[in-house]
Amino acid sequence: MAAVSKLEPVRGSPRSRRRGARLRGLLRLLVPRRPKALRDSLTRWLLFGVAIGLVAGAGAVVFYWCLGRATGWLLVGLGGYQPPTTVGEGGGLTGGGFTRPWAVPLVTCGGALVAGLLVAAFAPEAKGHGTDAAIHAVHHEPTALRGRVALVKIVASSLVIGSGGSGGREGPAAQISATVVSMLCGRFRVPRRDARIAVSAGMAAGIGAIFRAPLGGALLGAELLYRNDLEADAIMPSLVSSITAYAVFGAVNGFQPIFGTMSALTFTHPVTLVWFALLGVAAGLAGRVYAGLFQRGGAALRRLPVPAALLPALGGLAVGLLGLAVPAALGTGYGWVQLEMRADRLLAAPLWLVLVIPLVKVLATTLSIGSGGSGGVFGPGMVVGGCTGGALWRVLAALPWTGASPAPYVIVGMIACFGAIAHAPLGVMLMVAEMTGNLSLLAPAMIAVAIATLVVGERTIYVNQLEDRLESRALYAEQARSGARSE
Repeated sequence: MAAVSKLEPVRGSPRSRRRGARLRGLLRLLVPRRPKALRDSLTRWLLFGVAIGLVAGAGAVVFYWCLGRATGWLLVGLGGYQPPTTVGEGGGLTGGGFTRPWAVPLVTCGGALVAGLLVAAFAPEAKGHGTDAAIHAVHHEPTALRGRVALVKIVASSLVIGSGGSGGREGPAAQISATVVSMLCGRFRVPRRDARIAVSAGMAAGIGAIFRAPLGGALLGAELLYRNDLEADAIMPSLVSSITAYAVFGAVNGFQPIFGTMSALTFTHPVTLVWFALLGVAAGLAGRVYAGLFQRGGAALRRLPVPAALLPALGGLAVGLLGLAVPAALGTGYGWVQLEMRADRLLAAPLWLVLVIPLVKVLATTLSIGSGGSGGVFGPGMVVGGCTGGALWRVLAALPWTGASPAPYVIVGMIACFGAIAHAPLGVMLMVAEMTGNLSLLAPAMIAVAIATLVVGERTIYVNQLEDRLESRALYAEQARSGARSE
């Protein structure tokens, strides 16, 4: 007993108590205090992520099918113009000339007219580029999106892009899946915090499926919400939903990368980093022009004394006329990126055409989507960056260490340009790597996107992005106070 009494003061000394407190604090960091709650949360998000992925994958399948049919019926059938296609989508057709050039402006105008009337009558939220609308929903109204928006977005985007309007597929895919997820969250009364994550995951799954790039899509769902931050809580649900949506979409349309598997392209010499650094500057400048012209040009178009429902038709007519001079202005433009990856095609084209394609694509996207037409800005942004990379290779082709193929410059240009103006360098970098089946160009891509981001600065293509999560929490608190006052 005496021995025990001698030990008691030592065990309870201030030093031992401090040591024990530090140990308990470390254990609390490493081991959750409620492991069962953590397991329940993980299980819930795994199941929820799978459900979101199934919804997003099905939406992407339907939209992809509608867009393909619309392109075949409108631009190819009525317009008489076959645009080039990518290797993974259409076998890499080089495209053809205009068999009925007079019909092309009429088709682009008619498709945009019907889409504009449809949007104005049933779902004004479906106009413009859908990714920005999905970002706005995450920050402001994650359970308030109307279900009809998804249906209208499918039809309107298919008409605008399928008739030759310049727009991307990712915006409609993101808004379609985000809308359905938002509607389900509202119906089942999912808490606002969880609904925000669910809508983010739906946006990520739609992008990952339509581009066959699940990892890049998952990171984009977290990155696109902020200019200088990412939504860490959304990454795990986005990974689950994106791979599920990719599996659903691939089961119907195949799993081949959009631009084919370019495993032969490698980074072989450090000296080439100088050229890729120069590409970063060029891509950053192209991104600034794209974001600035799209936003200011869209605002100028909306000030015209033309009814909002008819304004997309005016933009469609202008795009059709522009496309007769530079066909790359029409449609998504992915096929033109595929062509610019071939040295023989790029060297055979007139230099003025190679240099002007990026600017023409910016102008065409402003006319099509900035006027209120339905489509995305992600895809055109990558076309602008890819064609900027191709133009730089064409100008530098005679200099040493530029390489025999323009494909690395086209691929890195896509990453640098849109990764910078979307403030999503990691997601875009991985997405383009998945779209080309090549990871060996990540080193020059990292250099280029870092420099392009410095050139772009705070400018962004998505006006609904917040600065960071601090601003998001402040907004959430303000919305909570407003809700309490209204009650």
